[in-house]
Amino acid sequence: MGNPPKVLIVDDETGVRLLLELVFREEGYQVAVAANGMEALQKVRSFQPDVVVMDIKMPVMDGLETLPRIKALSPPTKVVIITAYLEAATIKQVWERGASEFLYKPFDIMDIKMTVRRLVEEKGQAYGT
Repeated sequence: MGNPPKVLIVDDETGVRLLLELVFREEGYQVAVAANGMEALQKVRSFQPDVVVMDIKMPVMDGLETLPRIKALSPPTKVVIITAYLEAATIKQVWERGASEFLYKPFDIMDIKMTVRRLVEEKGQAYGT
């Protein structure tokens, strides 16, 4: 089998980044982290993740601004948006800007693991990797 799938965690909360980094490393993924959208774009270029798990509300560049830029840099990359904010207009923008999934905080670890696993499998089937 090839290299393990790559997951990029983007959240301004250190605790969330550390938790998700640990969870996905234990699942066998290669993991990178970023604290905001600007860092995320740099990591997308250098790390080339299969899946990005990203918060919406972040300093410097928020998830809504970062999402379409990630999709422009790397169209095959799947993006999971996680947020505690339940505004209908925001949810609509997330889908319009190319998110693959949307999960609410606080999220269930099993849900996020299953979501990322499914997206990695879909990406592998869709892109032959």
